Amino acid sequence: MADSTLTALSRIHGIVSVVGSMNADYTVTTERLPKPGETINGGPLQILPGGKSGNQAAAAARIGSMVQLFGAVGDDANADFLLGKLGEAGVDTANVLRVSGPSGTTVITVDARGENTIVYSPGSNAQVSVEYIESMRGRLVASNVLGLCLESPIETVAAAARICHEAGVKVLINNSPFIPALPQELIEVCDILLVNEHELAQTLGVAEPEHDDWSTFDWRSALRRLRELGFEQTIVTLGGDGSVVLDAPAGVTPIAPVAVTPVDTTGCGDAFMGTVLAGLASGFELHEAAQLASYVSAYAATGLGAQASYGTAAQIEERFAER
Repeated sequence: MADSTLTALSRIHGIVSVVGSMNADYTVTTERLPKPGETINGGPLQILPGGKSGNQAAAAARIGSMVQLFGAVGDDANADFLLGKLGEAGVDTANVLRVSGPSGTTVITVDARGENTIVYSPGSNAQVSVEYIESMRGRLVASNVLGLCLESPIETVAAAARICHEAGVKVLINNSPFIPALPQELIEVCDILLVNEHELAQTLGVAEPEHDDWSTFDWRSALRRLRELGFEQTIVTLGGDGSVVLDAPAGVTPIAPVAVTPVDTTGCGDAFMGTVLAGLASGFELHEAAQLASYVSAYAATGLGAQASYGTAAQIEERFAER
């Protein structure tokens, strides 16, 4: 399975557009995560490039897609830092706005097991307007797929989705940071939903399975309920247990996990989504893109940070080729 899946990395092409956020991630490693009101010692502070949309764009570009990112940075030192790192990853940032005020930031604590807590401050990301997106219409509709998350104003996200949907460009939305009920007008112009298992349970208003055993979950019922909400295709990520593709024509397809010893899981979900975007832009079926994403996100878990941990196609293939 590894060899046949990894060979797909040599077939990545197409144009990916991503609309959304860029953040400077202020990251500290600790032995364990602090409890409420508790102060604990941490390692040296690192400032790493992040933001869900920036991460997704970087992951897709690293493995070979042509990626254009639309969003805003501030007038602080973090702006040049973020754009520089995205440029190194191969992302086209020529159309990113520069606005007054701070760029987006996150404060991240990572424990010895690779688990994390994240606090997000939008900064310039809140200034990505509908008018700006409308001005980018020509560039957006020239892409093969659009990736969205919710670190930008919801009306801006909806405008980007509508522009691409009307032009026949496939739209993938990551409901994160999670909101329980997406606006119906947004759902109607999105083709694929990406959520994690906890977000899925909240979306459907159901209890999570005992002992976190998602193999016992009624995935067919979930597919039916998601279709009723307006999503014909959904990917549910399960952390170390892989993912599940819920596709109205194809049914339920479990995607096997790729086992690694995690160093930091920050940005792994974004690496997963960026790879799915790259796969869809390359003409892959949804389950094929998700299987490849398992390898790319597993590679990301073996390094510190989000974009800083993402690998190129060659690095990922070399890491897992012997499996």
